[in-house]
Amino acid sequence: MSVTVKGVIARSKGAPVEVADIVVPDPGPGEAVVQIQACGVCHTDLHYREGGIGDEFPYLLGHEAAGVVESVGAGVTEVAPGDFVILNWRAVCGQCRACAKGKPQYCFNTHNATQAMTLTDGTPLSPALGIGAFIEKTLVAAGQCTKVDPHAPAGAAGLLGCGVMAGFGAAVNTGGVGRGDSMAVIGCGGVGNAAIAGAALVGAATIIAVDVDDRKLGWAKEFGATHTVNSRDENAVEAIRALTGGFGADVVVDAVGRPETYEQAFFARDLAGTVVLVGVPSPDSELTLPLLEVFGRGGALKSSWYGDCLPSRDFPMLVDLAQQGRFPLAAFITETIALDEVEDAFARMHKGEVLRSVVEL
Repeated sequence: MSVTVKGVIARSKGAPVEVADIVVPDPGPGEAVVQIQACGVCHTDLHYREGGIGDEFPYLLGHEAAGVVESVGAGVTEVAPGDFVILNWRAVCGQCRACAKGKPQYCFNTHNATQAMTLTDGTPLSPALGIGAFIEKTLVAAGQCTKVDPHAPAGAAGLLGCGVMAGFGAAVNTGGVGRGDSMAVIGCGGVGNAAIAGAALVGAATIIAVDVDDRKLGWAKEFGATHTVNSRDENAVEAIRALTGGFGADVVVDAVGRPETYEQAFFARDLAGTVVLVGVPSPDSELTLPLLEVFGRGGALKSSWYGDCLPSRDFPMLVDLAQQGRFPLAAFITETIALDEVEDAFARMHKGEVLRSVVEL
């Protein structure tokens, strides 16, 4: 039997979000209903509200979440009722050409729930990133549920569902940062600071944080940055080179996703170094680089999708490291809020006042 619960929707482009009654159906084959315990407020949700990702309104927002499986549909073997899970938006299919090549982190056919959640008048909702987790209970594909240590705090664990995993993975999985390496991160919000924390965890020797906000640079130092650069006050490329013996960093992570920050990342890397783009560009962004420089500097220019993570591998590992006190997952939470405070949280996020607001249910 379907159930009606409270959730946060974006009814139209640019309109303030609202709490509405939402009908969640029983799980069908391959699906699961998850009782949400906590969900982070991610910038991607604001992109949905602003129409920056699509126009399939109304959207059911929220995707960076953890909770407990309440029920499962036919054929589900990955999880069972009572399991504590983090939701992920790249459920590996196991059959596409990426999976067949042994690269499931690039799965090109990720699964979402087949059935729609709706408003009480029957209007179907588009769940953000196929999840929709600013809600008391949500319907997802069972493969979007990753079991982790049930003793982990839901508010912290849920952050692996998007921002923290994206940043950590950009540095460690995509960028391949390792012991003794140098890394610069441009943009020190939640994703950028997660990249910094990841680099610190694996033993990078020099970690340079770049931002225009001294408050964010202060956070970066707490997560392990060895040096900070306010690019309002000094040239970021010159500063990064000066801090790396004049050569540039082994890896530069662009956590902003603007042409000007990508250009900074490109010229701030060492010869044969790596640029990782994890900040999401706007649809109209274009980039111009001298092709001879692309050739002459060598190395790699990479995009990082979800931190190139494999949830079944990376989520439990990072939860365990957090539980051991070796990875500062809970430190990304600036505040906890109620379901009806998401709109205000968007405003604080837009102003750069928080790393993460987390809705607790």
